[in-house]
Amino acid sequence: MSLYPEILVIDDEPQIHRFLRAALQAAGFEPLRAETGAEGLREIARAAPAAVVLDLGLPDMDGKSVLTRAREFYAEPIIILSARDRETEKIEALDLGANDYVEKPFGVGELLARLRAALRQRSHSAKPPPPIIRASGLTIDFPRRLVTRGGEALHLSPKEYDLLARLAQNAGKVMQHRELLLSVWGPAHVEDTQYLRVFIGQLRQKIEPDPSAPKLILTEPGVGYRFIADEPDG
Repeated sequence: MSLYPEILVIDDEPQIHRFLRAALQAAGFEPLRAETGAEGLREIARAAPAAVVLDLGLPDMDGKSVLTRAREFYAEPIIILSARDRETEKIEALDLGANDYVEKPFGVGELLARLRAALRQRSHSAKPPPPIIRASGLTIDFPRRLVTRGGEALHLSPKEYDLLARLAQNAGKVMQHRELLLSVWGPAHVEDTQYLRVFIGQLRQKIEPDPSAPKLILTEPGVGYRFIADEPDG
């Protein structure tokens, strides 16, 4: 067994494996390799890696089929890596159980950041969210339902607070439009993406230093939003 967290890369492109092997090792991970969906499923079952990076375009089966079959026995993070940029592909992969996705061509820094966020999310999934979350000078105090910047309280409506809390408690994870609408407004509003967009705009006006260039609530086009929090202490 490796001393480092093992990351399985399932991709049929040798150059991707060479590139990611060096990057993962430099980041303190032990890379594992599979070039087909069948090989990938066998390796997941054998090694039980800390996370999987999965290409959708595999030679023997569609990556979404691998994802579906893997989720029957594997609960750790799966990050989709794919050249497919259609919104429906991204949403379907997330609905099937992917934790995140990164489009090809990709920056290794972004992929590693998404991987670390997914691993953190998994490690904290059984724990309650922290009572206080900080992000670029913003402080969200959940027990007090208080949001401040520089010690000054920000005045949010109840729905604005609930939306911000939902995003912040899942910091680093892409939250789909439907799950945000369902959790904040209920099942009657799961298709009201324009409604959500308006509230995100209102929130950004209140919490972002520069709402025209948001750094706290990032848009994942066609899919949803992602909240960026500071690294936790310790």
